[in-house]
Amino acid sequence: MKPQQAAAIPIRRRGDDLQVCLIRKRLAGSWGIPKGTVDSGHTHETTALNEAWEEAGIRGRLVGEALGTYSYEKYGRPLTVMVFAMEVLEYHKDWIEAGIRERKWASLEEAESLLIEHPVQGFLGRARRLFPVDA
Repeated sequence: MKPQQAAAIPIRRRGDDLQVCLIRKRLAGSWGIPKGTVDSGHTHETTALNEAWEEAGIRGRLVGEALGTYSYEKYGRPLTVMVFAMEVLEYHKDWIEAGIRERKWASLEEAESLLIEHPVQGFLGRARRLFPVDA
């Protein structure tokens, strides 16, 4: 069965360092990444990019193929999420869901710690390899 949702791990370069954009609903505890349902007529790739814009106010491009999938349950229904690495090219102060979501730029190490109970945590290492540090 094809994954019903798509997600982006948004990454930007800061000098030699990489940072991940994490999001969460305001007043909610746990951090995550932009993701959403793939609507009819849309691809997983466009969905991942659209969710990054709507939920985090960032735009960019996907890097490489999908990193893989994970499954979780929502409203008693199992869902599968296809995960992509995204290079962040634009960062906006105002965005569609700014009123209900907050975002945070974290180092990869901090992101691994903040996502310790999130199924996407295992994809951070794969995403990192798509952003080689210049020698």
